Amino acid sequence: MSVSPSTVVEAYDRLAAEGVISARRGSGFYVTGSSISPMSVSEMGPRRERAVDPFWISRQSLDADASMAKPGCGWLPTDWMPHAALRKALRSLARGEDALLTEYGSTHGSLALRRLLLGRFAEEGIDVSADQVLLTGSGTQAIDLICRFLLHPGDTVLVDDPGYFNFQALLRAHRVKLVGIPFTSTGPDTAAFEAALIAHKPRLYITNSALHNPTGASISYQTAHRLLSAAGAHDLTIVEDDIFADFEPSPSPRLAVLDGLDRVIRIGSFSKTLSAAVRCGYIAARRDWIEGLIDLQVATSFGGPSPVATELIADVLAGGSYRKHMAELRQRLAQARDHTAARLAKLGIMPWIMPRGGFYLWCRLPDGLDSADIARHCLEAGVVLAPGNVFSVSQSAAPFMRFNVAQSDDHRVEHALIQALDQSVRRE
Repeated sequence: MSVSPSTVVEAYDRLAAEGVISARRGSGFYVTGSSISPMSVSEMGPRRERAVDPFWISRQSLDADASMAKPGCGWLPTDWMPHAALRKALRSLARGEDALLTEYGSTHGSLALRRLLLGRFAEEGIDVSADQVLLTGSGTQAIDLICRFLLHPGDTVLVDDPGYFNFQALLRAHRVKLVGIPFTSTGPDTAAFEAALIAHKPRLYITNSALHNPTGASISYQTAHRLLSAAGAHDLTIVEDDIFADFEPSPSPRLAVLDGLDRVIRIGSFSKTLSAAVRCGYIAARRDWIEGLIDLQVATSFGGPSPVATELIADVLAGGSYRKHMAELRQRLAQARDHTAARLAKLGIMPWIMPRGGFYLWCRLPDGLDSADIARHCLEAGVVLAPGNVFSVSQSAAPFMRFNVAQSDDHRVEHALIQALDQSVRRE
């Protein structure tokens, strides 16, 4: 083949590394029989149309050009965030000890931030100690650690239908079976939940109890009690993602509060309220589970999250500016919800419910329209939307669309929707 022996050796080494061939000492190289292809998370489970694939909407939102309108994304606009408080905290950290800027974090994470979280838990009525709280690199990493700790490939996990699409994406990576539980205006359908426990014997249920993503609904006390009773009878662990807690005007029922962190694990992060650039999440759980989760985090990340990130967040939370920031956000979002709902109603797009807080509206499109089709048209006009089936395990949410009200006050959004609706109606 007119190549040097060193090139051949390198080629064989690469083939062996990929698992295509294997070496037998004193004999030579042999084809293994079946090559091992890299894991493709996007191909796990039933293949979906790209427009309603969880990875597609995540990529569209994260990679969108700054000039694009993003009413389908899951975060607040940059100019809604507390820049002054963050800059002040950064200046304070710059004057701190050198070790903060150069050393690894402790295994539990910043004690200052954990103590602040304990104070917030105490206000809710959760009796928890500092060693029951573990800080993580993000809210997503918190769920990933829990999945590594509690699940094996082939296990069954219950998720809300509709529910947060990245829960689905992450669970695909863990190669588990997903079963969707229909979500109502007062929380998951308890009859369907109980039936799924009997039929599928799941190990885990992941949900948002307050200001649910994408619907904006909050769980009722009656639903919460039935869920916990059923979970106890079937030895089910519940992960309650409380990331939207601070957007509520007043606290709604929480599974972790009613359960006392016995079989409920509380997780959260600060990316929605403070900064998505300063990544940090947390887990509050039974003490023996936290010990196992710490070992996993050490194995996968060698310690807790960045001390710079955790101390920065602690500094902002400890100051009076955070509560003022959140009070202003809640008021601003209430106005944005009303304004966005009114604009969408003129187009025949109606909210499923009007949430009591947060920044999502889960809306039904005019009869006969598919939200994936509308999203494709709008993307061509530079507007990123979140079609309903992205959130649905059963693919039963085609008539719905999630709107971020804080990202919808852009004339291009309404203009693109008008054009997309008109094209879809004419094709019908």
